[in-house]
Amino acid sequence: MREQNQWSEHASFMNSLVDQGFVILGGPIKDPSIHKARLIVKSESESEVRNRLVKDPWIKSGLLKTASIELWEVLLSKED
Repeated sequence: MREQNQWSEHASFMNSLVDQGFVILGGPIKDPSIHKARLIVKSESESEVRNRLVKDPWIKSGLLKTASIELWEVLLSKED
């Protein structure tokens, strides 16, 4: 993964989304037969998610695409 084109640009972009509180969790799916990642984000709308992720250097260059965006109603969590 770290050897892929534009890794440092992608990692920097994703880290900035974490720093902004937009991305809560993220990472690759551990299945060698597929190449997928999952992000848990905090957002008010699907369009906000799309508008923010489209700026990812990997999406811009075609290395990554958004497969789906699903609304998740969190009923259990531990707030600090």
